[in-house]
Amino acid sequence: MRNLLPLCFLIILCQSGQAQFRENPILNLQNEDKALLNWGYYLGFNQYDFKFEYKNDLPDIVVDKSFGFNVGLIGELRLNEFLDLRFEPGLFYSRRLLGFPGFASDNDALREVKSTYISFPLLLKAGTRRFGNIKPFIIGGAGVALNLGSNQDSMEDNSSGTFRMKKTVVNYELGFGIDFYLEYFKFSPSIRGVFALTDELVPDDDPQSPWTGNIEALKTRGIFINFTFE
Repeated sequence: MRNLLPLCFLIILCQSGQAQFRENPILNLQNEDKALLNWGYYLGFNQYDFKFEYKNDLPDIVVDKSFGFNVGLIGELRLNEFLDLRFEPGLFYSRRLLGFPGFASDNDALREVKSTYISFPLLLKAGTRRFGNIKPFIIGGAGVALNLGSNQDSMEDNSSGTFRMKKTVVNYELGFGIDFYLEYFKFSPSIRGVFALTDELVPDDDPQSPWTGNIEALKTRGIFINFTFE
């Protein structure tokens, strides 16, 4: 299951690239990369996970991951022939199911974590020279995300069935992709990893809580695929 996202990305990449590798392709959108400012939007899907840091060597918490979706806008400032500065605000929805060890009942052992992130990343995109109608690139940067489903301000905790997380997350992301210059627009599939830099856990009120008492830190990490249209 964890290899499904990269596999889908490679299949789409191969299908999109077949027409671009002809011997003498007609160059599309020859002035696309000359504009100082550019804009676009993206759609995609994701699979988020958690990285746990524990206080003691006890059985691990199990994370059951599922697929979510991404949607957002792009604002791009061209720095030079190879570098672009990009602002990509977007909405990311994910669902994770946590399984805590040591409980006999699923009502106590399982906690569903639904997260809706509003993300504000500032990214640097570095591309190669254009080859016909394709241009590979790498992309990376940092940003802040707001988790609208964090339950940070809830008075209830896991003893009442509520898993709480902090609302604000600082993270960084790294990825790669290819720009395809089509007849009317530029299509850019990319695959990226996102990694939280800050601890997101709001611990239970009881310091000896069987749910959060052994957690030193909890950080989101995930992989997502974006399909960009500019």
